[in-house]
Amino acid sequence: MLDATRIKAISLDLDDTLWPIWPVIERAEQVLQDWLRPQAPLTAAWLADAGERQALRQAIMAERPDIGHDLRQLRQELIHRALQRHGEDTALVQPAYEVFFAERLRVQLYDDAGPALAWLAARYPVVAVSNGNADVHHIGLGAYFRAHLSAQAFGVGKPDARIFHAAAEAAGVQPHEVLHVGDDAALDVLGALGAGLQTAWVNRAGHDWQHASMRPHATVSDMAQLCALLQPSSVP
Repeated sequence: MLDATRIKAISLDLDDTLWPIWPVIERAEQVLQDWLRPQAPLTAAWLADAGERQALRQAIMAERPDIGHDLRQLRQELIHRALQRHGEDTALVQPAYEVFFAERLRVQLYDDAGPALAWLAARYPVVAVSNGNADVHHIGLGAYFRAHLSAQAFGVGKPDARIFHAAAEAAGVQPHEVLHVGDDAALDVLGALGAGLQTAWVNRAGHDWQHASMRPHATVSDMAQLCALLQPSSVP
């Protein structure tokens, strides 16, 4: 069970915890293709095939495990190889990525996320811990966070214990004094448990828990429920 009396800081996942990510990525993919079409029509048409994109991404990750944590490098390498494959201008890689990334930062928070962030930040140091490459400052949420640790910048991602321990250090507390909050059962919950943190699983879709050997300290359906759980009246 969650011991709220021990919590001195919150580490918080971003994608699919504060906003739905796949509508954002799908829109960014479309904007990228639209931008490329006048200059690299063959590449744009090829990128429209999700199966082809995914196959190339998997091939890149197999060949370049050293950049598996860095979504910027992965995306740029994918664009570069697609352009190269179709004999089109590889000088378009950087501006094409910037078009994609600008759209990727246009997120729509879940209705409960903004009020919950304000509530949490007023009571705890909050540290973002994400394997994605969203930038909380560009999104307009930077004021709520003591720090932001991304796998891209830090060098390793969840479930590696080092990124959770770095989040605790950034908050100025010990790992066992951190509550990690996230939607991904393996990356967020199992990763944080392995690093010695308490965990809250944000299970918006009502999935069954699949890992019998370890369980989150708390399961909530949204961020509002998390805040209710942390209210002083909820603490034994």
